[in-house]
Amino acid sequence: MSSVEFSPVHTAGEESSDVTLLRARVDELTRERDQLAAAVNILQEVSSSLHFTEILQRIAKRLGDLFGLDRCSIYLAGDIAEEVRLVATFEDPDIGNLVVDLSRYPELKRAFESGQTVFIPEATREPSLERVWEKLDDRAVRSIVVVPVRWRTNVIGAIFLRTERGSTPFSESDIRFCEMIASLTAKALRNAHRFGSLKRANSEQVERDRGAALERIALIAFLRRLLERYATSAEHLWAETLLAKASDEELDRLTSVAMKVITEEARG
Repeated sequence: MSSVEFSPVHTAGEESSDVTLLRARVDELTRERDQLAAAVNILQEVSSSLHFTEILQRIAKRLGDLFGLDRCSIYLAGDIAEEVRLVATFEDPDIGNLVVDLSRYPELKRAFESGQTVFIPEATREPSLERVWEKLDDRAVRSIVVVPVRWRTNVIGAIFLRTERGSTPFSESDIRFCEMIASLTAKALRNAHRFGSLKRANSEQVERDRGAALERIALIAFLRRLLERYATSAEHLWAETLLAKASDEELDRLTSVAMKVITEEARG
C-alpha cells in the first residue's frame, strides 16, 4: 500500500505573517544598501575638500536625505563650556556659525558632557524635554538622536538628528551608522585643521622671507649710496693712493667675498 505525502497547509494568517517578515527584511536590506552608498559618498566628498564648513554641510545634507529627517545639524564645541556653535544644518544651508546656549538643549548638553550617544525614541514623552513638549508636538517631532563627534578623548562636536511622526523609527543599526559617520567627521575635521595650520605656517614663512629680502635690499642700497658718495670725493681719491698694494688687494678680496655672501643670502 503506497503512502501518500501531504504538504503542510498554511493558513491565511501564517501567509500574511511570512509576507510581513519578508517585506521587513527587504526594507532592512534596502536601508543598509542606502546607508552604504551614503557612506561612500560622504567619504568621497570629505576627501575632496579641506574646508571644514563645506565638509560639515555635505555631511548634514547626506544624513538628512538618507533618513528623511525633519532636522539635521552639526555643532562644534565653543569657546566656553556652556556654548557650542551651529556650523551646518540640513534644513537651511545658509545658517552657520551661530552660538547656541546648551542650557536650552538638554539632549545636546548631555551628549557633549557625557561623550555618549543620546537616543530619545519619543521626544514628547522625554522628561528632560517636558518644557518644550507642546512645541515638539506642534512640529510633529518623533525621535531625536545626538551623536558626539570625538577626537581621542575630547568631544569636539555633535551631530543632531530629528525625525517627524510617521517616519521610519531609528534602529540600532541606524544609530551605529550615525556613530560611524561621526567618526569620519572627526577625522575630516582633523585633516582640515592640519591643512589650515600648514597653510598659515607657510604664509607666515613667506612673509618672513619677504621681510628679510626687503631688509637686504635696503642694506645694499644704503651701502651703495654711501660708497658712491664717498668714492666721488676728492679726499677719497687722494687717500686711496696712500694704501699699500697688499692692503688694496685684500680689500678687493673682502669685497668679492662679501658680494658672494650677499648673493647667496638673497637666493635664500
